[in-house]
Amino acid sequence: MEKPGVVEQVDLTPTLALGLGLPISQNSVGRVIPGVLEATSLRDQLRFLHLNGHQLSCLLKDSMPSYEKEAGFEQFRVAEKAHGSWMKLYLEGNTSEVLTNMGKKVLKQYLEALAAISSALSKQLGKYDMYSMIAGMVFVFQLLLVLLLAMPEALSGEAAVDLPVLSALLSLPFYLLCLLLASVHVLVCTSAENSCYFCSLSWGLVFVAVAFSSAMFCILVSMATRRLPLGLKIHGKSPLRSSGSEWSLSELDVLLLAGTVGHTVSLAASSFVEEEHQIWYFLLSTLCLAVFQDVCRKYFREQKGSVDEEEYILPSKDYHSSAHPSSELCSEKWLALATPPFTLVCCRLLRSLNQTGVQWAHLPDVGHWLNSAEHRIVLSLLAAFCLVLIYLLVQRRCSWVSKVALALGLLGVYSYRAAVGNVLFPWQHSGQTMSKGTVEARFVYVFVLGILFSGTKDLLRSQIITADAKLKSRGLWEIYSGLVLLVSMLFRAHNLPVLCCCLLIQTLMAQFIWKKLHYDAAQTTIMHYWFGQAFFYFQGNSNNIATVDISVGFVGLESYVEAPAIFLTALSTYAGPLLWACHLICYLSSERHRSSAAVGHGCYCLALLRSVPAAAYIVLVTVLRYHLFIWSVFSPKLLYESMHLLLTAGVCLFFNTMEQSHSSSKS
Repeated sequence: MEKPGVVEQVDLTPTLALGLGLPISQNSVGRVIPGVLEATSLRDQLRFLHLNGHQLSCLLKDSMPSYEKEAGFEQFRVAEKAHGSWMKLYLEGNTSEVLTNMGKKVLKQYLEALAAISSALSKQLGKYDMYSMIAGMVFVFQLLLVLLLAMPEALSGEAAVDLPVLSALLSLPFYLLCLLLASVHVLVCTSAENSCYFCSLSWGLVFVAVAFSSAMFCILVSMATRRLPLGLKIHGKSPLRSSGSEWSLSELDVLLLAGTVGHTVSLAASSFVEEEHQIWYFLLSTLCLAVFQDVCRKYFREQKGSVDEEEYILPSKDYHSSAHPSSELCSEKWLALATPPFTLVCCRLLRSLNQTGVQWAHLPDVGHWLNSAEHRIVLSLLAAFCLVLIYLLVQRRCSWVSKVALALGLLGVYSYRAAVGNVLFPWQHSGQTMSKGTVEARFVYVFVLGILFSGTKDLLRSQIITADAKLKSRGLWEIYSGLVLLVSMLFRAHNLPVLCCCLLIQTLMAQFIWKKLHYDAAQTTIMHYWFGQAFFYFQGNSNNIATVDISVGFVGLESYVEAPAIFLTALSTYAGPLLWACHLICYLSSERHRSSAAVGHGCYCLALLRSVPAAAYIVLVTVLRYHLFIWSVFSPKLLYESMHLLLTAGVCLFFNTMEQSHSSSKS
């Protein structure tokens, strides 16, 4: 039995296009499959091959500056001239055997030229700037190792990390490393055959990168020597046993760590990247069940023994005085028990609001139903209810000035949505002409800036004038409320329930779960991170660039302005993770029973949670750079991860700096 020939997948595009009489795709690197053309006449075969060769030669000119030096391009020019000579004889009516042999020779020349050009283009597309990629990975992993080595100090009681920056910059290895890396850079750039991004940078930027990498290496060596047994013996204590008790993990800790690590490992598969929302939905549902187990354990198994003990100790005359606290304890117990199931219900409803991913994105969802013209009244009522609920949930910890600004701002949000035609006022007709809503949006921007200014003022007063923890907490919550107001305007009308459920779950979990079950800062941070990741997909986002809503970049603008458009688009896209990250800082800062280092612990854990998956994914993308879905699946995910990492780093640096300033002013 004859073994079938091997056909490249890229060859199907030009073959199908020519067979159907369609133009070949401009960026196709394939060549016509010769076996398909055998049934056609010699003239048609040469014509098809010439069309394919012309398309590949044009692509070669656009892709490679030195295209004339390619052997395939020269072969195609020779075959093209021979084809012209053959056509001249054919049109003259020559039917001799010489014409047939000449045509077969031209056909062979075309096939060889097409094979050479297609191979050159495939190699060009498969070439990567490995030097720049390796340099970037070195920078990322140096920062990640600094985070990991700083763990004992970052999670200590003081939450202060001592980075030996000055000693590293003044050491001899630093200067030797600078010389070594600079010489390696010169050697690689002078011997590189193709263009390199890192080599195209100016020498000033290259010197900064070399000095940064050398300094980070010296800092890593210095921090690693502290962690050695000798260093621990000199300092007189172990970072894992600072309190004299052995380090142990609870059931919830195992779940949180296993889920985080499992998600990072799942990024190696393209299907898991496309349907990543399913992973976070599953992890969030599992987390709610685990929290429900902890609540049951607290209020049914452990509480029973303590209640029996109190009844034995308390005298009978105090029975009536303890009745009121007992009723409060009972209501608190049932509210705590209802919080995890209520969270599960909210998450299940939000999953039906926006279909995302790849496999089921085409299915109708509740969002499409609400946005239809015949259900605009329902959407208007839902939007009004959500805005009222947002006000009730957010205004509790704000000053009266911020409460008034928040109320007027939310009214402006509804007015903006009515102006652009998403919702209706009771006196408004559905056929009324729409506007851009620029005035209404700028009206909301004024109140957002006012609330942010009020919160910033309270923060500065708590740090400069008086070290008042209550004033600082109010300032943080006012900044958070200003962020919520801005997000409520950027969200589409049908996505306002996502914001409502986010705020409602945050309130219930903070009041009845995190506080009552005494979860530490690390556990609370991982829970916030999981909720933020899930709400990123509840908004309708995915790992596809096509799901980014770029229309929010024009809210309140008459024309395209780059800086505001980028800020508004990024804020709208990552509103879920940002709101949960900001709530984490505000919650840890406002809790009186927690230590002053709780905010530092939370910022460190959040930075580590974002850095580890991002660093691992960079390695995975580099290893899978020849994967079939590298540009359609893995590369967009890398852009999402990079932007998310930058925003998280900004939030952690801002709030950690504010916390350090407050601690220094207090001392």
